[in-house]
Amino acid sequence: MPTPFKLAPLPWDEDALAPTISANTINFHYHKHHQTYVDTLNKLVEGTPFADMKLEAIVQKTAGAQDAKEKKIFNNAAQVWNHDFYWRSLTPAKTDTSSALDSAITSAFGSKDELIAKLAEAGKEQFGSGWAWLVSKGGKLSIEKTPNAETPMAKGVNCLLTVDVWEHAYYLDYQNARPKYLEAVLGKIINWSFAAENLTKEDQAVRAAAE
Repeated sequence: MPTPFKLAPLPWDEDALAPTISANTINFHYHKHHQTYVDTLNKLVEGTPFADMKLEAIVQKTAGAQDAKEKKIFNNAAQVWNHDFYWRSLTPAKTDTSSALDSAITSAFGSKDELIAKLAEAGKEQFGSGWAWLVSKGGKLSIEKTPNAETPMAKGVNCLLTVDVWEHAYYLDYQNARPKYLEAVLGKIINWSFAAENLTKEDQAVRAAAE
């Protein structure tokens, strides 16, 4: 019998992102919201072919599904993946970009500050719940925003980092001030090393495919 999906460990202690994101917010966000997505996904896929699939494959297979149950599977699987990715997009430690990422940022946005401004703008403009993403397509960077559980990964797009703009990500610390939350997160705790690693993986995959 396949092992059920499990809540992945946080990459840092629950109080590590304070004061930008408090331990109280992380506790509710991780143990309540994220855990519920994992638990619900396990119930939905039990006894189906999805139970034997990897999380990313489930998301891509059910994206755009018309069947009601498959829509629920997508929503929960995508939210598990999105949250796993979001936690790794944040770090309490100072990180830096790689030379490859620096070059890609300069080419697409002119500067890291301009990238941050555009990512913050995408997060502010996302109506209702959703996500703001830095993505790469063939090494060319761009910003995307998605509603609810939607994720660029579902369409095979390489994600470099994300910021969660569901209210539960910031309401306990910032109330309804989403722009203030975005400014703090993007200015203080974004994991640029994680973004650089994801860009490198894409480059390696392209090289491997060409060989």
